[in-house]
Amino acid sequence: MGARCAPLFLLFFGTLLVLPHLSRGATRYYTFNVTLTNVTRLCNTRAIPTVNGKFPGPKIVTREGDRVVVKVVNNVKDNVTIHWHGVRQLRTGWSDGPAYVTQCPIRTGQSYVYNFTITGQRGTLFWHAHVSWMRATLYGPIVILPKRGVPYPFPKPYKEVPIIFGEWFNADPEAIVAQALQTGAGPNVSDAFTINGLPGPLYNCSSEDTFKLKVQPGKWYLLRLINAALNDELFFSIANHTLTVVDVDAAYVKPFDTDIVLITPGQTTNVLLRAKPDEGCPAATHLMLARPYATAAPGTFDNTTVAAVLEYAPPGHIKSLPLFRPSLPALNDTAFAANYSAKLRSLASPDYPANVPRRVDRSFFFTVGLGTTPCPANQTCQGPNGTKFSASMNNVSFDMPTTALLQAHYNNIPGVYTTDFPVVPLEPFNYTGTPPNNTNVSNGTKVVVLTYNTSVEVVMQDTSIQGAESHPLHLHGFDFFVVGQGVGNYDPSKDPAKFNLADPVQRNTVGVPAGGWVAIRFFADNPGVWFMHCHLEVHTSWGLKMAWVVNDGPLPDQKLMPPPSDLPKC
Repeated sequence: MGARCAPLFLLFFGTLLVLPHLSRGATRYYTFNVTLTNVTRLCNTRAIPTVNGKFPGPKIVTREGDRVVVKVVNNVKDNVTIHWHGVRQLRTGWSDGPAYVTQCPIRTGQSYVYNFTITGQRGTLFWHAHVSWMRATLYGPIVILPKRGVPYPFPKPYKEVPIIFGEWFNADPEAIVAQALQTGAGPNVSDAFTINGLPGPLYNCSSEDTFKLKVQPGKWYLLRLINAALNDELFFSIANHTLTVVDVDAAYVKPFDTDIVLITPGQTTNVLLRAKPDEGCPAATHLMLARPYATAAPGTFDNTTVAAVLEYAPPGHIKSLPLFRPSLPALNDTAFAANYSAKLRSLASPDYPANVPRRVDRSFFFTVGLGTTPCPANQTCQGPNGTKFSASMNNVSFDMPTTALLQAHYNNIPGVYTTDFPVVPLEPFNYTGTPPNNTNVSNGTKVVVLTYNTSVEVVMQDTSIQGAESHPLHLHGFDFFVVGQGVGNYDPSKDPAKFNLADPVQRNTVGVPAGGWVAIRFFADNPGVWFMHCHLEVHTSWGLKMAWVVNDGPLPDQKLMPPPSDLPKC
């Protein structure tokens, strides 16, 4: 599957109108069979959901301008959806994938065909399940090559290698999140991190489960880094090697060298690695390490280290060669995080301009953070002081509907959502100071409605109600520009003067700094309903999410496509 084929119509679509006018390149077909597969890690064998029996799942390789068609067949007991993380889904919101937002889940024994075109993107993205915590094992890379004949704006690599960070749980993640939501306490943390599904030699009982990257002296390698972990931002480094960052979230950046990469869940980073020449002492083993960046309280996150091996050909053995280990920042090194983020700049070249909104039609100020809600009557809760953990944006903890939001929007179904999501916090306070006793978190399925092509600015402010913590916020359906960031409370009278409107980095996922703020801008030029949520899965489960509704534009190519005939039903 996945071979490059001439465009044709498939019987399982049930219609001949399969976006033929949106495709400018090849059409690439895949079938994803979701099944249970026995996988052993840390001497623990568990039947986990996989795609086509692979963990991580299969790689999708495509080019800018290609159409991608994936038939997903669900053969497990749990509901499944697949989200094509970072793919803009221009007018094809029915293929975006978040459960109860753009579609109802694919139930056991059912299938659904995702159909979308890669437009204006090149680099690395990834796919993952988007219902409950199913993405713990259901994920894989999306490699987007430039159009044929278009070179990379950096040295052509000898080889390209996906490096996917994940988390391994000895217990079923679905049982872990169910227990946490019932008790109101924090969920059990993972038992290990993984690189390409393997924990590496620093964990007990896993020395054989180690990813090894064999390189040739003097050659350039493009490492496509993907953070598919559920709940942890990660530092990554390779001993004795410098990395050159060239692309993030499928958008080129001004190259810069670094010994350490910071990557949050939902982000991707392409880095160039030059293997040392022959005289650079290749007869050694160099560890590749990843470990969390977190400002939460100890014990609330997995603080272990995953290792892989970089070794030079001919291959050696990890115990028989000199072993070099890189140094990583402290777990809570917020200064490194801020400095690293500040280095990221769009390429902003004539071929790849940064089309940053210069004027703003609608401005929003969202608080992002954790809190607590009272324990329901006749229930014992294990959160702080007998409460339940919750998470909210602008004091609203999002309730997932039972009818998909996009279906309700397209068919004008009343009562599924309300359009009164607050544009500013209902109760302003000192967000990064002493927390108030009562933040009055409410629950609701509230959205913001935008006119087509509105220029939007969103300032996201972290709060310290349950401790300052970085939150990676992911926006579906759009890339955005990160025009500013800072520590402390955002100051609307001073901070906008420092915004970068020339070459800000273009992303789909951004870390809201712990005890600080970040400002993003984008054009709402994609009709549909688009999820925005924290990519720490525990925070999403607690309600740190909302949705944007973008109305159709006046022209035919500015309107949402009709729903496909095989769209799952709730």
